[in-house]
Amino acid sequence: MKSYYRLMLGKRSAFAAECFEGGFIGANFEINEDLSRKLTDDWRSFNKTFVPIYLAGHPDKSRVAAGLACGALWTIGKGLNEGDIVLCPDGMGQYRAGEVTGGYYYAAGAHLPHRRRVKWLGKSIARAAMSEALQNSTGSIGTISNISVHGPEIESLLRTDAPVPEIIVSDPVIEDPVAFAMEKHLEAFLAVNWAQTELGREFTIFEEDGERIGLQYATDAGPIDILAISKDKKRLLVVELKRGRVSDVVVGQALRYMGYVKSEIAEADQTVEGAIIALEDDKKTRWALAMAPNVSFYRYEIKFKLVKA
Repeated sequence: MKSYYRLMLGKRSAFAAECFEGGFIGANFEINEDLSRKLTDDWRSFNKTFVPIYLAGHPDKSRVAAGLACGALWTIGKGLNEGDIVLCPDGMGQYRAGEVTGGYYYAAGAHLPHRRRVKWLGKSIARAAMSEALQNSTGSIGTISNISVHGPEIESLLRTDAPVPEIIVSDPVIEDPVAFAMEKHLEAFLAVNWAQTELGREFTIFEEDGERIGLQYATDAGPIDILAISKDKKRLLVVELKRGRVSDVVVGQALRYMGYVKSEIAEADQTVEGAIIALEDDKKTRWALAMAPNVSFYRYEIKFKLVKA
């Protein structure tokens, strides 16, 4: 099955033009060796080998940053399949779409030496033409992120210039489209107002080099809505928005992400907790969480008030 990814071609798309002209995508991360025989089928074994190498060359970086860098490098070199579609911003508000056509190769001395061949499609996608949900996904922090949930919208944008509906519910486990529509704005609200929330009193959204990387935090288990860390750096928090989905699905997903964070990100002295946020009190979610004491449930309220000027 075809997958879709948003990929940055250098910081602030610095090497986008070079990639468009040369028919390739690539990455660097200052790992200067040919990985042709080292891109294992399992990303975990790749990270086990290369996270220490990355940290040795970047002693100021955290395990989170190292895991992100090596995970992105593995995804670009091995995780992408031929036929997958990448959307790459050009730095001017447009996204070039390309189809992956070849395997990994190494271009020693190049800006982006770890490469894949790509057939760039003739049509660009304007960011303004995307739904808000797709804009949020393509604007997430990180080198590469899986945006396959928006595949139908992306295909529609590539086929026609017709406007795309504001809300596209393509997830088969959505049981409440109204909550889905509202909660696609909730993440942006939380990002702006995090410090004023109950969670914000104890946790901060994860940052690296002063940049928030904890929003739509990309992992091989899937994108975490929000990854936060306690102010004493001892607790990591996985936050998932229910987004109108079936209770069992969102609880299982939160636990899966927590397992990933515990295994691949947390330091030995750090614990991992979870939080699920939903529009309405949900007995099914509460029942599921009764056996998961390290996951909290929060309900949010929306208040609307008109003030005469």
